[in-house]
Amino acid sequence: MAGNPFPLNKEQLLQAYRTMRTIREFEDRLHIDFSRGDIPGFVHLYAGEEAAGTGIMMHLGASDRIASTHRGHGHCIAKGVDPMAMMKEIYGRKGGSCEGKGGSMHIADLSKGMMGANGILGAGAPLVCGAALAAKYRAKKGGPSDVAISFVGDGASNQGTFLESLNLAAVWNLPAIFVVENNGYAESTSREYGTAVDSYVDRAAGFGLPGVTVDGTDFFAVYEAAGEIIKRAREGGGPSLLECKMVRFHGHFEGDAQTYRGAGEIEDNRANKDCLKKFAAAVTGAGVIGAAELTAIDHEVLGLIERAVAEAKAAPQPTLADLTTDVYVKY
Repeated sequence: MAGNPFPLNKEQLLQAYRTMRTIREFEDRLHIDFSRGDIPGFVHLYAGEEAAGTGIMMHLGASDRIASTHRGHGHCIAKGVDPMAMMKEIYGRKGGSCEGKGGSMHIADLSKGMMGANGILGAGAPLVCGAALAAKYRAKKGGPSDVAISFVGDGASNQGTFLESLNLAAVWNLPAIFVVENNGYAESTSREYGTAVDSYVDRAAGFGLPGVTVDGTDFFAVYEAAGEIIKRAREGGGPSLLECKMVRFHGHFEGDAQTYRGAGEIEDNRANKDCLKKFAAAVTGAGVIGAAELTAIDHEVLGLIERAVAEAKAAPQPTLADLTTDVYVKY
């Protein structure tokens, strides 16, 4: 499109903003409702990290698989999971993504290629090796392959399962991508204190994998790097690692006092490292999208979240009879 300096057309840019805004409003509403005592279980919020999940998932289709983390809401929304069903799931209600029996840390939707959030650190990496092996097998008669993507945080990247998965993916030349969402903290432990290498790309090199580090608060940087890596995997080039350096706006979990943060760190993150603000400034500054168009999306998304909460609160809870459903595969 003439006058558009971005790798996406206007419609795609608006969709990217809508996805990121939906994640932000979804998480911010959970922050409020959890503090009121409305939501059972534990909640870990993705607010501040939206550009990474969105920039990567825009290259994927429903048959591509992802495995998420305990901080998985953003991955779910970006992969196409219904926010209305997600809200019911988080509220523990029937009609939720897993009929209200999984909650925040266990949302899954295989119809969208979302293999599940996971409360076990690093557990998604070996699952992705299996999904990538299946994709490679299906594609072995020729043509591009589906891909499988594992998301881990900087803390989970120190887990043995993650490192073993890097090795296995390299040995089998799998169409797998390992994304390290480096927000600087493993729970409350800083990356500098808990990890010996300066860059997670160094870890990839140890297993013969190519890797790249990008600014995870820059949607366009993530989008372009992910596009190259995913294309390489689809064409048989094997696994890669993508490190996204980013920030999280909230604590590790809801209720985290964040006493490990430096003075003014939270305020600086919100003022200067907000991926939505950076995206909006870029597209409006280039004259591709008007500020009013983004504001209209903001209002639409707020309405969606309000409806999602209202439906979740009105939905029935699972019954005792639901306890043994979805436990065993039925052939």
